[in-house]
Amino acid sequence: MTNISKTILFFGTEDFSAHTLTALINRGFSIGAIITKPDTRRGRRSSHTQPRVKTIGQAHGIPVWQPTRLRDIADDIQRFDNPIGVLVSYGKIIPQSIIDLFNPGIINLHPSLLPQYRGPSPIESAILAGDTQTGISIMQLSAQMDAGPVYLQEHITLSGRETSPELYDKLGTRGAELLSETLPRIIEGTLSPSPQDEDTATYCQLIKKSDGLIDWTKPAQDIEREIRAYLGWPGSRASIGQLDVIVTAAHVVSSPGLTPGEYTVFGDAIIFGTTHNALCIDRLKPIGKKEMPVQAFLSGYKAIV
Repeated sequence: MTNISKTILFFGTEDFSAHTLTALINRGFSIGAIITKPDTRRGRRSSHTQPRVKTIGQAHGIPVWQPTRLRDIADDIQRFDNPIGVLVSYGKIIPQSIIDLFNPGIINLHPSLLPQYRGPSPIESAILAGDTQTGISIMQLSAQMDAGPVYLQEHITLSGRETSPELYDKLGTRGAELLSETLPRIIEGTLSPSPQDEDTATYCQLIKKSDGLIDWTKPAQDIEREIRAYLGWPGSRASIGQLDVIVTAAHVVSSPGLTPGEYTVFGDAIIFGTTHNALCIDRLKPIGKKEMPVQAFLSGYKAIV
């Protein structure tokens, strides 16, 4: 348990941010309020969906604010005595006028080795690029996207087999530990940040639903990486015969002479041609059905395929 009594206002929305919020609560930090995006409606029935951080806050009796505009809570923030902000996957740019209300500012956990992969999809981007390492950066937030000075970084070695959900969980868990360990030193002023090298900065883009449609004219290795990167969302979509499926696992094989997008059923395997090598499907999910190994798929759908 920490002895730091300084009040924290926590900004977070995505599931990734729940790791850090839970760690801060468990270590005894004083959480004055949780700022998260408004609830959403999802699915055919437009069911009400709350951010996980809201559920965690309610379970611990922490006030939860869900402003549409951050300037609407400026007065609420100023009611706290010299608070510090912590932000993890909040999903909105924080204006400088809000950052200035905190001392020593808002501390951000970003799942990349900044200045590499600034932006909204650093985890997916590391998988797509075939990187051999990624990491965690603890930084001071600035009004420019992920451009603030960095307090601390930790490198994480990649095997080349990670899926996006696995890497989100791994970096979320370790990032929560690292930020909780580092925060007392930041509050006490014994750890100072260093500016990023702007000349080496790279940026990643927001992932769109259309990115999940498999383009068989790409090399098989690129498609295999996309399947792992897009496993959580948007999913890698393809058609086998007249059936639409989401491919959830695959591996690269030598091309059996198939043209891009052409496929063959060979024993218990489905192999697609690409522009370089071929892709053997391991697991898939027919739209509206459960995920299954390709052997089970062929057993149930062979006549259609």
